[in-house]
Amino acid sequence: MTTEDFRAIQDTVPKDPGVYKFIDEEDRILYVGKAKNLRNRLSSYFGERVDRAYRTRLMVKNALRIEFTIVETEADALLLENSLIKRYQPRYNVRLKDDKSYSYICIKNERFPRVFLTRRVIRDGSTYFGPYTSGARLKIILDLIKQLFPLRTCNFLLSEDNVAAGKFKVCLEYHIKNCFGPCEGLEDETAYNERVSQIKNMLKGHFTAVIAHFKNEMQRHAEELEFEKAQQIKEKLAVFEDYQGKSTVVSATIRDVDVFAIAADDKEAYVNYLKVVNGAIIHTHTQEMVKNLDEDEADLLAFAIPELRDRFQSIAPEIIVPFEVALPEPAPQITIPKIGDKRKLLDLSEKNVRYHLLQRRKEEASKTKRQTPAERILRTLQQDLHMKELPMHLECFDNSNIQGSNPASACVVFKNARPSKKDYRHFQIKTVEGPNDFASMEEVVLRRYRRLLDEGQPLPQLIIIDGGKGQLSAAMKSIETLGIAERVTVIGIAKKLEEIFFPGDSTPLHINKKSESLKLIQQARNEAHRFSLAYHRNRRSRSFLQTELTTIPGIGTKTAEKLLSHFGSVKKLREATVAQMAEVVGMAAAKKVSAGLGAV
Repeated sequence: MTTEDFRAIQDTVPKDPGVYKFIDEEDRILYVGKAKNLRNRLSSYFGERVDRAYRTRLMVKNALRIEFTIVETEADALLLENSLIKRYQPRYNVRLKDDKSYSYICIKNERFPRVFLTRRVIRDGSTYFGPYTSGARLKIILDLIKQLFPLRTCNFLLSEDNVAAGKFKVCLEYHIKNCFGPCEGLEDETAYNERVSQIKNMLKGHFTAVIAHFKNEMQRHAEELEFEKAQQIKEKLAVFEDYQGKSTVVSATIRDVDVFAIAADDKEAYVNYLKVVNGAIIHTHTQEMVKNLDEDEADLLAFAIPELRDRFQSIAPEIIVPFEVALPEPAPQITIPKIGDKRKLLDLSEKNVRYHLLQRRKEEASKTKRQTPAERILRTLQQDLHMKELPMHLECFDNSNIQGSNPASACVVFKNARPSKKDYRHFQIKTVEGPNDFASMEEVVLRRYRRLLDEGQPLPQLIIIDGGKGQLSAAMKSIETLGIAERVTVIGIAKKLEEIFFPGDSTPLHINKKSESLKLIQQARNEAHRFSLAYHRNRRSRSFLQTELTTIPGIGTKTAEKLLSHFGSVKKLREATVAQMAEVVGMAAAKKVSAGLGAV
């Protein structure tokens, strides 16, 4: 991707936080990155900096396009970046490729629940909060919980029978007042669960009851002249409140949902899909759709939702959409949110799809204004020849023979207005005897396209025949025999006046001599002539080799090839001495050749 390519879409890139992906021409994700400001970050890849690493320059060069997803906060971007890197393992990403996940706070589903840090979410009825992106702040939260709401840390099974049987003894945590001893029945279960409820309120961001509790604690410490403890509670609470800013990606209330939004214009529609698992966006995708005249946005969305859920293997029990959508049974729960976290997710999806539509419009406008030289030439050729399709693939045929000897033909191939030499083909005439240019052209055209059809290969959009009306008519016999006349455009080019002939039309087309399209036709014609002539000369050389050397008694083809390979030609071989020939093929053969050619 070049600087000019990026400048064409720069205005469509938002200045919001988000995640961006560099994607190559085979739709492989090369790199995933996050940004506080997407436009500024992406612009940095296409500036004048000379100190940018070679690996980064190579990645940008190999990229065909950029896709981005907008999020609410920088922390959200970090979470989504992590998820995408783990999913796609991009070639140019170095960090975050391990299988580690971000941390959650778990409130275990058990009698006298424990509160602890975990990286695994297990659906056993336990309550999870997170994921958390900052290990330092997470430690502050856990320390705050431990100090304000002392709970047990042991993993004993504290059933009523076990506690009543006295199976457990209090540990050091009890003696340093970090636990109130539920293992020995020293604490009431109701009081313990009340503290767990306050912890849940804290982690959900429901501060009203918790703040009242904190204020009472601070007031109590102040009345008891424990000002230092009161200040510590106040400072830690302030840190916690600062961290617990509400995030769209980190949600305690939303579990597994799919979010869909749509944006459309007169011709096309785009559907944005956000996949949310455990309250975090783990995947985003924007799907392009062709819009028919009688389809509204509800119809398009109803078609896209099952397709996208199946493609990305979603089993989320709920989908969030902007309006009512009729889905086939069994359908998941459909939610059209007006407020709250789900509405924020829908707003985010709608924002992404609007930016995607704006970006594509900008790209299309830029393409119209800025064509590559090859595109310009091919579009001119398409207009000059009144073709339905752009001639991205064209082929040209030419015959070569001298008085009917060693007849040969060649087919040269141009793709995207450039020679594709690996696709060139030679033809040795098999069914024609004598100098018959028309029959030779009919044979090679038939052989060429019968093979393409048999092998299931694509046909060219344009076939050029080097010659006038006679060669063109001969080629058309084979084209019609194969039944492909409606699938290709065939023209003939006469050499003298550079006239273009069409099948069945005796009036030639004259293209401006300075036109790029005529120059492309001439280039293909000249390349076919060169390639055919080279093959013809090789065949003549082999024929001459056989008549000059192999007619000498005792000299076979291999001996003749060794001599010609060493001396270069029969003329130089005649000028060589017997001793010089003997160094190549031995004295006996050298004497025979010398006598047969009358050499020195």
